[in-house]
Amino acid sequence: MLNISPTILIKEISKLIRSLLNKKVLGLDSIPNKVFKVATLVIIKDLVKVASYCFASRIILKSLKKFITMVLRKEGKKDYFLLGSYRLIALKNTLVKVLEKHIANIISEAAEEYRLLLWNQMGARRK
Repeated sequence: MLNISPTILIKEISKLIRSLLNKKVLGLDSIPNKVFKVATLVIIKDLVKVASYCFASRIILKSLKKFITMVLRKEGKKDYFLLGSYRLIALKNTLVKVLEKHIANIISEAAEEYRLLLWNQMGARRK
């Protein structure tokens, strides 16, 4: 059983927000990452409270769960009748992107700590 704290530190969220790429397509909230980064300087404490509440209560607002999936054509493909000639992208709410990154970091750290990945196990054998 993983002991995951529902409390999120301001430092963690700030780091994740800074890592967002500026020139990405807007999600449903229509907030460019560049603007979100600037606004975060003022609202970071409130964002952390919201994120911590979501983790502690295990509740995510319906509006945060919504996203749009777009189909993009891959350049240089010979046959555009094949599904492999396209890729899907999900346009998500900016805060959701940050929360997903936080969860992914927790999972990665746990996988390394408990040696859950094959490459992790192989590396341990080599030592």
